[in-house]
Amino acid sequence: MKSVPEPSDAPTGERLQKILARAGIASRRAAEAIILEGRVQLNGKVVTELGTRADIGKDHIRVDGKLLKGPEPTKYYMVNKPRGYVTTLDDPEHRPTVMQLLGQDKQRQAYGEHSTMPRLYPVGRLDYLSEGLLLMTNDGDLANKLSKAATGVLKTYLVKVSGAPTDQAIDQLRQGIMIDRGRLADTRSTGRRDRILTQPAKIEQVRRGENPWFEVTLTEGRNRQLRKMFEEIGHHVEKIRRIGYGALTLDVPPGGYRELLPGEVQALNRAAAGKKVERKKVLPEAAQLKKPVPPKRKFRPRTGTPPRRRPS
Repeated sequence: MKSVPEPSDAPTGERLQKILARAGIASRRAAEAIILEGRVQLNGKVVTELGTRADIGKDHIRVDGKLLKGPEPTKYYMVNKPRGYVTTLDDPEHRPTVMQLLGQDKQRQAYGEHSTMPRLYPVGRLDYLSEGLLLMTNDGDLANKLSKAATGVLKTYLVKVSGAPTDQAIDQLRQGIMIDRGRLADTRSTGRRDRILTQPAKIEQVRRGENPWFEVTLTEGRNRQLRKMFEEIGHHVEKIRRIGYGALTLDVPPGGYRELLPGEVQALNRAAAGKKVERKKVLPEAAQLKKPVPPKRKFRPRTGTPPRRRPS
């Protein structure tokens, strides 16, 4: 005779902090603080335990007295991050953030956690001095897949370096080169160097000169990777602009943004699944190098015949 399994007493549903994050209230870490502050009610009772689970389809969840309406619709934006902005939600040094480009800081001041715009998060990083294409979304699953190095999503950059590298040095970068893993500050503070070999990269010179420009395509995105790669061959990176990410090509002006089209979102999901995607063959203006400004011609007085005098 078969035994009948007893009903499980294990809690069902999702953790409250995850529900709050999916609803766009705050990041998971910030949602934990909101719960601990006693600002969340579950079916009329204040909850302060982080392990509490709930079902958004059955339970009534309130934050600051306002009822959650379930997960917000997923949104996807392309942002052209200018130089001098940090890729983070908040900056302890009070530097400009990419959130200000989308007006989210003003909305948060007006509405608190209940902003009228979805709470977006940057996918990947562009450091303070870098610029270009940044993907922002509230689709956490897609963001995680795109961020994994194993996915092999193509990322293309325009890179200006100080001094002209030799062909042999560029070939080293193409084949892969040893760089320090992690943040430079951590390496300096501990004194230990953890080295790692970069994946092969596609590199083409797109402008010659004393300080040339290169187009570099990577399949990984380690901390300050481009700067570290060129420093290994003895050249400082002066400028970095990302112009391609998966099937996306930068096509908005500096500081601008736009919502992605459904087809572009589908292409991102294909790239996240490791499938091949195609980019625009003709580069938009935002993804091109500006034409160099010709030097001004200096005025030189004519030599030879002296100027004629006017009759008095």
